[in-house]
Amino acid sequence: MRIALTVAIFALALPAYAAGHAVQIKGMKFNPAKLNVAAGDTITFTNGDSRRHTATALDGSFDTGRLASGKNATVRIVTAGRHDFKCMIHPSMKGTVTAK
Repeated sequence: MRIALTVAIFALALPAYAAGHAVQIKGMKFNPAKLNVAAGDTITFTNGDSRRHTATALDGSFDTGRLASGKNATVRIVTAGRHDFKCMIHPSMKGTVTAK
């Protein structure tokens, strides 16, 4: 009984693992442009375009910096809520991450 209780307590204490998500940048668009994630998840932005791009959250929660063609950057979504982002070089490129 004592062993079962100890195992149950440790099982409850194990952290949830963060999931990874991917966004492709191509054709002057983010694909997908809308993502639903959990707080703590990561998103890898990969630039498949010939131009440099960024993925910059308007609330300051993440920024990939300038990504050259073929490069990628991974960001972690730390807080729940809606995080709108855009390319700071091409402001018409926009997306939204919603974290729960």
